[in-house]
Amino acid sequence: MSISIPASITGGTQTGFTTPGYTTTVDVASDVNGKQNAVTALTGTQTGVRSHAISDPFTLAYYRPKNPRTLGNPNPVTGKYASVPKNTHSFTVTKGVNIAANNVPEVMSARLEIRVPAGSDSYDAANVRAAISALIGALNSMSAGIGDTLVTGVM
Repeated sequence: MSISIPASITGGTQTGFTTPGYTTTVDVASDVNGKQNAVTALTGTQTGVRSHAISDPFTLAYYRPKNPRTLGNPNPVTGKYASVPKNTHSFTVTKGVNIAANNVPEVMSARLEIRVPAGSDSYDAANVRAAISALIGALNSMSAGIGDTLVTGVM
């Protein structure tokens, strides 16, 4: 299945939000190897949160490697690989945030980068999938805690 940023996203639990949700629409990514959506509407109670605008962005973007790498040949004597290239995928969220009264929003960004060793996609696909499953589950379960830490600085 290909990457598809959903048109309707159920947000993770956050302190002060009630059933946060986001409606997105397809947007143009900043590079040809990406897919991007803009958050055009909010659902639930998210007092003070703003949807996307040119000067106040709220976007989600996924980028795949431009030139996917493959596993080379092993050393003919040892059977070992001298180096294993990585295919880097990333997911980025940009959001305009206010820094003070009477100022234009500044752009906050969050980037998740996933580096997959070439060859593991075919030789050990189950464990590649397990790593992502665990990552997403952990992020989802820690959503409120991450939000609280970003605001308070307390872990």
